[in-house]
Amino acid sequence: MLYLHKIIKKDMKLKLKKINFDAGRPVAFIHEDTAKKLDIHVGDRVEVAYKGRKAVSIVDTVKGFIKEEEISLSKETSSYLGVKSNQTLDVNIVSEPTSSQIISKKMNGKELSKNEIHSIIEDIINNALTEAEISYFVLGVYEKGMSFKETVYLTEAMYKTGKVLKWPASYKVADKHSIGGIPGNRTTPIIVAICAAAGVVMPKTSSRAITSAAGTADTIETLANVNLKVSQLKKTVAKTGACLAWGGSLGLAPADDKLIRIERLLNLDPESQLIASIISKKLAAGSKYLLIDIPSGPGAKVMKKEAEKLKIKFIKITRHFNIKTRVIITDGSQPIGNGIGPVLEMLDVLKVLKREVAPKDLEDKSVLLAAHLLELVGKAEKGNGIAMAMDILESKRALKKFYQIMASQGRKKSPLSLAKFSCSIKSVKSGKIESINNKTINHLSRILGCPVDKGAGIYLYKHKHEKINKGDSLVNFYSESNKKLQEAKKHFHLTNPFIIK
Repeated sequence: MLYLHKIIKKDMKLKLKKINFDAGRPVAFIHEDTAKKLDIHVGDRVEVAYKGRKAVSIVDTVKGFIKEEEISLSKETSSYLGVKSNQTLDVNIVSEPTSSQIISKKMNGKELSKNEIHSIIEDIINNALTEAEISYFVLGVYEKGMSFKETVYLTEAMYKTGKVLKWPASYKVADKHSIGGIPGNRTTPIIVAICAAAGVVMPKTSSRAITSAAGTADTIETLANVNLKVSQLKKTVAKTGACLAWGGSLGLAPADDKLIRIERLLNLDPESQLIASIISKKLAAGSKYLLIDIPSGPGAKVMKKEAEKLKIKFIKITRHFNIKTRVIITDGSQPIGNGIGPVLEMLDVLKVLKREVAPKDLEDKSVLLAAHLLELVGKAEKGNGIAMAMDILESKRALKKFYQIMASQGRKKSPLSLAKFSCSIKSVKSGKIESINNKTINHLSRILGCPVDKGAGIYLYKHKHEKINKGDSLVNFYSESNKKLQEAKKHFHLTNPFIIK
């Protein structure tokens, strides 16, 4: 939390009034009258010091719950300083960081140097930039783009400013990543189980959902602990050859989480930041082999032509960082599997691993991607990956490996339970399903309570090109709230995500 600022006004003394609030970044609350006297405005920065420790926070002004001689700090700042209520703090008004001026340079379409990009990323991590300033950076990258050199510098800055996992030289560390956006696309647990059973080392770190029903971490969390420390992750990998952990608990490429939060607010996903986000986390995890899945088509993040261009860029940047990479463009025009939502997706995964009647599209895609990874790492000869992956599945070695990983991470004893309220929505006519709107399905699952409510979600009975009769079930909805269930039903009928002809 330490970084250089020019002190504008110094040596104010304010007493801490400690309140328990977590702002997600350092914030200092100062009484309105005190702010007026000191000429401090909302959004200004103050350096708060206590017994030699210093932290910079963004100012917000309040009236009522603190007195003129008091200051309140968010948990991020008070914890760092180790300060208690009523203890006196030195408060200095400080200038904006130089990275704020660098962001203006990018907004004007100019290319940034390696040092300039590192400066921005370091200040993002250290909370030296306001959310507005980070938004300008995201907008600048979105509107003006980044050169290949800038994208390399951004990737490098993002992974080098966080923790970097080190592995024995004998490990062939591999990873798999999808650019996302497809409901129910829960291939990762199956791929990790198959590849780890074949001897591939896969310390898989995954994200939580941003706009979808569930991320891999949300789904795995229904069965086991995903909030691993680095020491726990390494212990699990040493024991089982793999893990399925949440990346946010590990401190890998920490700037990425802050950038993603702003991108979500702006509903933007700049291509350079998408590339840097993915590759920085793979570098931080120590990956040497990487399989990237780019779902494309109507309803996906990218169409086929964009996917081809993105594929070339991924290959070029991973070559720069000496990661052996294979990029696969897959069909992203509809949901994958039957279950959408953490528990429902885990039930699909277990059906594939247990060799029960499972969603064929989920199984086929998982086997295809696992096969590519087995061939990429050298565990299978070219053309033999699918046969090897299927053998590992059929013999239930993948299931055994999956349970071994879950046990090592801390498997939960509670059973997988669906939400208590449910309803079925039936087709109003007969015909063939021409399309399913991915974005609407994702939105419906969020209305139902995903991913916070693990048992909430949607069960799909039908996929594209399948025939349906009037009165047949299209979907089942699950929610912990009857109000949410009714809201989802209403939204379904308004948006009509299934086109039947």
